[in-house]
Amino acid sequence: MTDSFIATTSLATADGSRDLPLIGLGTYPMKGQECADAVASAIGVGYRLIDTAAQYGNEDGVGQGIRDSGVDRETLVVTSKLRGSDHGADSVRRGLERSLTTLGLDYLDLYLIHWPNPSQGKYVESFATMLELQSEGLIRSVGTSNFVQEQLAALYDATGVWPAINQIQCSPMLTRTQLRGFMSDRGILTEAWGPLGLREKLPDSPVVQKVAEETGRSVGQVILRWHVQQGIIAIPKSGNPKRQKENADVFDFQLSDGQMERLSGLDRGEDAAWDSRTHEEF
Repeated sequence: MTDSFIATTSLATADGSRDLPLIGLGTYPMKGQECADAVASAIGVGYRLIDTAAQYGNEDGVGQGIRDSGVDRETLVVTSKLRGSDHGADSVRRGLERSLTTLGLDYLDLYLIHWPNPSQGKYVESFATMLELQSEGLIRSVGTSNFVQEQLAALYDATGVWPAINQIQCSPMLTRTQLRGFMSDRGILTEAWGPLGLREKLPDSPVVQKVAEETGRSVGQVILRWHVQQGIIAIPKSGNPKRQKENADVFDFQLSDGQMERLSGLDRGEDAAWDSRTHEEF
């Protein structure tokens, strides 16, 4: 087992704060033994942040991988997410308990609302219920995923609490600058899903490839360095131990201001990101 070499930021918890790694393991769409092996491998090379969701159908594999890793549970930050069909005050507890049972865990470090699903009109009461579960010790930090400014504000207006973290689609091709600024001003951490921009074919960009050539690093490392250099938590998915270590090995070099600007210049604008005001998942 290797001690984690991954830099951290500070995550607000019910009883203060704790270290949150800036690089974690995404697990979608891996399932079963493939997922378990990937999680155990990632923990073995130093990862301490593992991301899953009820909707992914792989919480059993994630839990098995955690057990197979042999590390102390307290050293890990395990994230799962509330699926759309479990929105609402009466359903959130059942959704959380189902996830905990499937994972084989007593608590989650981070529990996020996966999508706001505004047509249901229940994301505010779901968030309030998650705060109650946090007070019971079943969740250490409560957050959101795929929320935009007005949805985050609705949570605060109702509860007086901002989410600890908001996981959003983010990469140099989807910089989400305005949303990230709004979140930063309110103490909400940004976590990026799809950080490598594979959907957008970001690794094929001549700009990314040129910066990789200039730095002597891989295109993936350059992209992930763009995230962590701005304090954005990134959760790339890989089941390959060599690639897992390469993805996390981004803390011994620096991108210049010019390189950061060139990468951010690839931004396609907010309209290119999935819009949680219209896109819903259950």
